[in-house]
Amino acid sequence: MLCVWHVCYIYQVATTHKLKLEEFVERATYTIISLHPLQQNRKRRMAFWRSTTLESDKHDLNTYANATTTTTTTTTTTTTDKDATTTHAELTKIPLMRAFIETHDPSSMHEVDDLMMRRFLRARDSDVDKACAMLLKCLKWRRSFVPNGFFSVSEVPNEISQDKVFAQGHDNRGRPIAVIFGARHFQNKQGGLDEFKRFVVYAFDKLCASMPAGQEKFVGIAELKGWGYSNSDVRGYITALSILQDYYPERLGKLFILHAPYIFMKVWKVIYPFIDNNTRKKIVFVENKKLKPTLLEDIEESQLPEIYGGQLPLVPIQDS
Repeated sequence: MLCVWHVCYIYQVATTHKLKLEEFVERATYTIISLHPLQQNRKRRMAFWRSTTLESDKHDLNTYANATTTTTTTTTTTTTDKDATTTHAELTKIPLMRAFIETHDPSSMHEVDDLMMRRFLRARDSDVDKACAMLLKCLKWRRSFVPNGFFSVSEVPNEISQDKVFAQGHDNRGRPIAVIFGARHFQNKQGGLDEFKRFVVYAFDKLCASMPAGQEKFVGIAELKGWGYSNSDVRGYITALSILQDYYPERLGKLFILHAPYIFMKVWKVIYPFIDNNTRKKIVFVENKKLKPTLLEDIEESQLPEIYGGQLPLVPIQDS
């Protein structure tokens, strides 16, 4: 409780004094690591990393997860994707967006179609002005950060070597499925944050390229078994989240978080304020006892990875 109180206090100070994101993340991460009681005893800390979550911890985790994200109790998923339907209001606003973009960035119009504008419109709750500003920012960023239009494996070698992201199969709606192993992610000391950013874009672009016609979203499975302090790259997590929300809006269909250890929730509380409401609704913390039944609500067994009782082998993102 003391650790959480300190982080909340730091967040309040950061907001009041307009600290930069990096400063807030650095202070918050230091607080989590230095004040947590496990830090006082290395032997206990290592044992904690290797152990499964205690029943009392599971109760706390589930209570917090249910309070901050969607629960794992859902109705049966059908193959009809209501997200694919453009509403009458959207049909009237998309031409307004197109006219605005043509005026302010005419050279980018070959990169923009109606579905792309609809995604940005939905990300800004149908506010045309905000959606246009967001889209223009994205187009400018894309030209600057991805000048060649894509990243190759040779540009993200250190991230690829961690063997942490896989992509195979599709859910009941035809959305491609990515599996991310949190315990295999470590701060990239050689390529730094820039290479990690490139890898995030590389992975998102690969997933988007694998979407069947008429589909715009992907599904993520975040596997956190074995996750510990050495994996708590808060700055990296928030960076990936920012790229997803700012430049790939409405691309995430659902994110299942599996085997989350209690200690992860300390970091989650730091990350949570940076997650927008639209993204929060798509995150599901899955109880260990209900893992396979929960996944099967959205994914057929023939499309489920073998490690979760399905039939598909994992395929590295670079080979997908």
